[in-house]
Amino acid sequence: MKRSDKLFGVTGLFKTPNEIVSAAKKIKEAGFKKFDVNTPYPVHGMDKAMGLKPTKLGFVTLIFGLSGTAFILFFMWWAGSIDYPVVIGGKPLFALPAFIPIAFEFTVLLAALSTVFGMLIFFFNLPANSYPLHDTNYMKAVSNDKYGIVILAEDPLFNEEQVKQLFISLNAENIESVYEFEKVNYQIFNPKFIMFLAFVAILTSGATYFTLNKLMFMTPFTWMNIQEKNLPEARNTFFADSYSMRKPVEGTVARGFIPYAYKGQTDPGPDLINPLVPTKSVLELGRRKFLTYCSPCHGNNADGDSRLHGQFPNPPTLHSDRARNFSDGKIYHIITNGQNIMPSYESQITRRERWAIVTYIRALQRAKNASEADLSRAK
Repeated sequence: MKRSDKLFGVTGLFKTPNEIVSAAKKIKEAGFKKFDVNTPYPVHGMDKAMGLKPTKLGFVTLIFGLSGTAFILFFMWWAGSIDYPVVIGGKPLFALPAFIPIAFEFTVLLAALSTVFGMLIFFFNLPANSYPLHDTNYMKAVSNDKYGIVILAEDPLFNEEQVKQLFISLNAENIESVYEFEKVNYQIFNPKFIMFLAFVAILTSGATYFTLNKLMFMTPFTWMNIQEKNLPEARNTFFADSYSMRKPVEGTVARGFIPYAYKGQTDPGPDLINPLVPTKSVLELGRRKFLTYCSPCHGNNADGDSRLHGQFPNPPTLHSDRARNFSDGKIYHIITNGQNIMPSYESQITRRERWAIVTYIRALQRAKNASEADLSRAK
């Protein structure tokens, strides 16, 4: 779609979550009201930084959910007690406990539908299906690995040059002006369009009918109906005990899986030794996995400065004397087994990756507590 000469707003990109949170705070403090933040994933603390009020979408969900409850209870009472009263097993005509599951399901259904349609109609202004930020380099960047802010031209304090200078002062990248799309009117009741819709409807209906009623009963597509299989808890004459579900062979483990010998223990002992040499590739692997799984709580440099803004208790620093005196096996054991409120990461991180993280933590500890020999060697 072509763009008009009407300015929509000015955008700027930032590299890290901390930068975008800081920038949002400063833009709010500057007095701007009409601005938005776009990130590739939710950033903790952003609502507070932008000064956003709680959404009113919850009221839509609550009102329609309670309306659904009232309607379905009234309908079941009217149907079972007034329109077609039937006494079943001596129970009352309106046996409320029996109607609770239906009332619950209808409440959830109406609440969910009202939430979706309320969001589309009242908050997204349906049928408006074009947005000026679509098909821009800004949107491509914030959908990938960048964090962006757009200040809208409708803001009372908006001045294009002043906004760009503000972005420059905040160290933003790729500062761009975005313009509105040209308004295009389409003729809905165009005869060709109506004929096209009718053709698509007939073709889709015919293909669906043929597939579900004819094709699925032709060979070889009958393999879903006719197949050799065991149903859970069903009798099976192939095995002597007639059970379909088989127990694993005693004393065996799954291929590629070695049980962790110190599961549930406090201390793994001296036998758990790091098998990896701190090469560049090992340290890079450990850095990537540490930043992915460990840094949200421990911080990027293992200082215990969590990025979760108080939503989870901060762990202790890994640069304390106690942590530095841990053996490699002890740190590996904590990652594998968990400790206190820290859960186990055995299912998320492979053994090699866990040892690589241990190696990277050692590098961080040595860098943070470098000796005179380390400093002279670095020179």
